[in-house]
Amino acid sequence: MDSPRPAQPVTATGRTGDFTPKILTVWREGYDKARFRADALAGLTVAIVALPLAMALAVASGASPEKGLITAVVAGFLISLLGGSRVQIGGPTGAFVVVVFNVIAEHGYDGLVLATMMAGLILIVAGYSGLGRLIKFVPHPVVTGFTAGIAVIIATSQIEDFLGLDAGGGSADFVARWTAYAQSIGSWQAASLAVGSGSLALILLLRRYAPRLPAYLIVIVVASAVVALLGIQTETIGDRFPDLNFALPAPAIPELSLARIEALLPAAFTIAFLAGIEALLSCVVADGMTGFRHRSNQELVGQGVANLASGLFGGLPATGAIARTATNIRSGGRTPVAGILHALFLLLFALTGSALMALVPMATLAAILFAVAWGMSEHERFLALLRMPIGERGVLLVTFLMTVLVDLTMAILIGVTLASLIFIARMSETLAVESQADSDEDSSAGQRASLPEGVEVFQVTGPLFFGAAGTLLDALKRIGRSPRFLILRLEPMTYLDGSGAAAVDEFVAQAKAMGTRVIVSGARPQPMELLGKAGLGTDSGRLAHAKTYDEAIALTRV
Repeated sequence: MDSPRPAQPVTATGRTGDFTPKILTVWREGYDKARFRADALAGLTVAIVALPLAMALAVASGASPEKGLITAVVAGFLISLLGGSRVQIGGPTGAFVVVVFNVIAEHGYDGLVLATMMAGLILIVAGYSGLGRLIKFVPHPVVTGFTAGIAVIIATSQIEDFLGLDAGGGSADFVARWTAYAQSIGSWQAASLAVGSGSLALILLLRRYAPRLPAYLIVIVVASAVVALLGIQTETIGDRFPDLNFALPAPAIPELSLARIEALLPAAFTIAFLAGIEALLSCVVADGMTGFRHRSNQELVGQGVANLASGLFGGLPATGAIARTATNIRSGGRTPVAGILHALFLLLFALTGSALMALVPMATLAAILFAVAWGMSEHERFLALLRMPIGERGVLLVTFLMTVLVDLTMAILIGVTLASLIFIARMSETLAVESQADSDEDSSAGQRASLPEGVEVFQVTGPLFFGAAGTLLDALKRIGRSPRFLILRLEPMTYLDGSGAAAVDEFVAQAKAMGTRVIVSGARPQPMELLGKAGLGTDSGRLAHAKTYDEAIALTRV
């Protein structure tokens, strides 16, 4: 396992080696021929898996197949070279299909390229800002609802090619797309349905009885051969993209203007969010399979550079691919060299196999994307969350429906906001403010009879923050009398924010108006620091401070 070395410099984040690419760590450990052989075999295996996926995901996104290959080569190379994981495999993924399709439809392919580059810059800034550890706090119902929604949209987008419909290419809108399918259902083609169904059946059979074989590649080879040899009349990649010819283009920057950047900013943030979430989730899965530990902030930086470069070469957005990363690990890949070799093998395949790619039936690509969508749906986790309390169910379903029917960005924002509000409401319920009169236990809260005359005690348990600040003032109103001293026991108070400090300030002011002096006892360092900043510290003169409850009692006897 990776561990910090004393000789390494400490970064601005205070964590040793936080911004060191993993390939440098591997190099320092020593890299020999045995490691290279294992990485080469894993890289070749992953390249075979990634080849059909890169083409299929590009076509599903509304781009040509070579765009997917460019992305897998350029971004895949840089994610492994600069990332914070030893085994991450990067490239185009299903999570981007919907947003890419929408951006191309609204802003053209140049608009997508610019949005991808902007997303790369956002990821770089996020990584160097230390936000890599914050993304993990996005609630699971939001992530699951979002990915399940994307899976539904991907599957829906492939019905036209699977059935051979003449629906005009469909629409970015879910309802409009289904309306177009219903209107064009009479144009379905038996040949396309047969090729698509046969391809899907072969994928399922290979997964069931030969899970170690590259099912997608085998299906593409078999389906292409059958269609070509039997002369089956169904649309192929060559029919739809007659000018298909892979060549790595020269870097180019799309047209820039302030208005265009503003128009593409929401899409860029969505791409960055998706790339960050999926990449770090993939890293966590990989850590669990290998025992290594990834560097989350460096991973975001690597993802950012990869997306910036992918855009420069005219590619699609990219991120860490969980399935391809798992394939790399199972195939023996243990260093970033495997990911680098995977990109180089893909480049070799693309440069030598463009003519063969043209023979691939579109119905077969649709079948592959049906399988990808099913894997993305996380149906077991989705169903498990439906058995959770109503809050989790609500967040899951709202995010899912917003993703499918409205907009990806809005789905993320509303899902996270709703989950946050539910969390705040639940946390506010954990705050308890008990007076000595409410307690009849012989505990450290004491027996009321043991208190000096004219003394009241409130014990604050849990976090005192903006969602629960009113509870403290309500407790003061309940006592219905004006004691000489009011001890505010803060030993069990775990957290205090600005709103909570304001509530304490108001509490002290109202107590003073009643002729009552407030004594705070046992405040922890974080609440004590914030009270000082709010003008309620030891030198404020507005209230007294005691380190312990016994010391507070002693102050009331002076």
